[in-house]
Amino acid sequence: MTLATLIVRNVRRQAFRVVLTALGIATIILTFNLIITTVRAWYAGVEASAPNRLITRHAASLSIHLPLSYRDRLAAVNGVTGVTFANWFGGVYRDAKGFFPQFAVDPDSFLDLHPELLVDPDTQQNFLSDRRACLIGRRLADLYGWRVGDAIPLKGTLYPGDWEFVVRGIYRGAEPSVDENWMVIRWDSVNERRRQFDPDRADTVGWYVLRIADPSAAGAVSRAVDDTFANSVAETRTETEQAFQAGFVAMSGSIVRALELLAIVLNGVTLLVLANTLVMAVRERTREWAVLRTLGFERRHLAALITGEALLIAGLGSIAGIAITIPATDLYATLVSTKLGNFFQQLVVYPSTLLLGTLATLITACCAAALPLVTVLRNKVADDLRHIG
Repeated sequence: MTLATLIVRNVRRQAFRVVLTALGIATIILTFNLIITTVRAWYAGVEASAPNRLITRHAASLSIHLPLSYRDRLAAVNGVTGVTFANWFGGVYRDAKGFFPQFAVDPDSFLDLHPELLVDPDTQQNFLSDRRACLIGRRLADLYGWRVGDAIPLKGTLYPGDWEFVVRGIYRGAEPSVDENWMVIRWDSVNERRRQFDPDRADTVGWYVLRIADPSAAGAVSRAVDDTFANSVAETRTETEQAFQAGFVAMSGSIVRALELLAIVLNGVTLLVLANTLVMAVRERTREWAVLRTLGFERRHLAALITGEALLIAGLGSIAGIAITIPATDLYATLVSTKLGNFFQQLVVYPSTLLLGTLATLITACCAAALPLVTVLRNKVADDLRHIG
């Protein structure tokens, strides 16, 4: 009889208790995976950032716009190979729940600098030829059932009034991480109306997007841009697109940290649940451990038996947790979409997340085996042989 056989037989002796423990571990793993999936979705925009793009905004605040005249001066900075710009529009569809990202952009240069937004040539031409045109992401179109040619009414917030845009194309992302929840409208159309009702903000843009030839020179190009506009009426702050996106995530950093802390706490709960099961199992077999020691089993054999039992129970729980995580994630994504719309670009459980949860559980199992193992090894054989219980 091998040690592996003994481990399996020990686990089967209290099958009901082991099943309950494994199910408890599976539930913890499911919760852990959903938390990690949510955190990864929060950082999806940061991970999808292009390394060869910089963002130039007002040095004081993103809410303060920059002059349109900066465009040509930015294009002349050494290392810059392309310039476009965008404004946050901030309209609402139907009611407050009908929120999704809307950007007023320069259509030609914006699509040139964002090749991850895939549109066919005909769609691009339709977008360029209609001042009321808009492009929408595939997930946004699916959420509201919009198709090419549909008119989308929006209630302006930053730009008051009623607006209406016509869908001239639906873009898809070149990679799964590309946000397909955007609505892209034409800046010149918005600016034309702004000249009439808000002339002080006309001919200004929210931020510029710069394409650079060498991503490794991002720091030098950023300093050159900001030096160009130093001591001007509107000084600038230039950073990589990744840093720009990370700034938005940092605004909700306390929520992300709370989720990460909860993930750590869940591993602590796993430790307690599994340790409790092992302590009871070891106590019930106190005389058996003493008999094994008298038969010549060494400390390493006992360590292998107890640790192996912990790992087997944790492994069963991990398998069950992974089995329910995939369908549960789909249900979770549907629930989040119903309550929050397309707040997250994607709620997809990655293999690395499943692997992380499994490894954390197995490591916790080894830690849980430490307490009963120390108890067995410290007890005297004679005392354990007299044990009744």
